[in-house]
Amino acid sequence: MFMSQAGRFFPLPDYEISESDRVKVTIPGRISDEQYTRLLMERSDLDLQTIILLDKVQKKKPLIKEEYTHLKKQGLVEGRYPKVIIAGTVAEITGQTAKHTRDKGFDDQYYLDLILLFITDHGPVSRKEIDELLLNKLPEVLTEEQKRSKIHNLLSILSRQKRIHNTGTRKEPKWIVAESWN
Repeated sequence: MFMSQAGRFFPLPDYEISESDRVKVTIPGRISDEQYTRLLMERSDLDLQTIILLDKVQKKKPLIKEEYTHLKKQGLVEGRYPKVIIAGTVAEITGQTAKHTRDKGFDDQYYLDLILLFITDHGPVSRKEIDELLLNKLPEVLTEEQKRSKIHNLLSILSRQKRIHNTGTRKEPKWIVAESWN
């Protein structure tokens, strides 16, 4: 079934074992993601195991560490495990370069500069305002909790560097640019 589906460039079957005496198999009869299909057509050198793993990535199913390592060695995925995204080269083949950049995000310096500029122009600013600035700019693969944690870490970096400081309380922060950075 896997070879037949892969040969037709269809998504691979999904198995669900929710009952001890049954296995539910779903076999898609049509292409659900044209970009994934384009990748399979371009990369005829991929073995069945790799195709199955890429199918999991396409379907946003979790990979185990060994699966991630296998795909990473072949340059097909990137990111820090378990938040896996397709690699830039795969994004080019599949026409998903914009999505790849959104999923990957920018380097921390971009976000640090953005926070500093925001506080300089509009300070003092609350954590809520900083969240409003950054939440939609952080990688889409991060959960809401991970995005908020990332913002906390970015603020901590700027604070430790003595570039900003909090004039409010811990519960209701008001961030301003440190005088030495004005």
